[in-house]
Amino acid sequence: MIPEEDRPASWLRGYGGIEADIRQLREFADKLQAEVERNYAPNLSYIAEDMKVPVPNPADAFIELVSFLRAHHETQQATADMVWGVRDATGHLAAAAGTVAKRYSEADAFASARVTDVERALASPAATRGAPPALHDPTGPEPTPGRGPVVLP
Repeated sequence: MIPEEDRPASWLRGYGGIEADIRQLREFADKLQAEVERNYAPNLSYIAEDMKVPVPNPADAFIELVSFLRAHHETQQATADMVWGVRDATGHLAAAAGTVAKRYSEADAFASARVTDVERALASPAATRGAPPALHDPTGPEPTPGRGPVVLP
């Protein structure tokens, strides 16, 4: 009897197994990691430079502008977090695929990977390679150099 953890999901039970070529999985992992390192990560510094350009403090009496700039800052920070997160998550996916490929590279053609092996590879902590930039909030309490903080009415 196959243990429940190695059986397909209930909605997939009638479809049979999923076949994967371990060599292609290893190739996928290598290409994905190379893509992140060669074409994605090097551009992050340029994105950070563009996003760190200071926005002047808004006029306190212009409440709509203050609200807009606060929303803009929150969206910009969330975008920076996501852009940096994609690098780490994609690198983590590549590492997990490489781990599974390495584990089964010496197995025969009919060996089946256990679901727990894949889950463990994906659950292992990802190495983060630097945090996203902390962007200055033009509506925040800390003053912009040379200017005072925004005082809401």
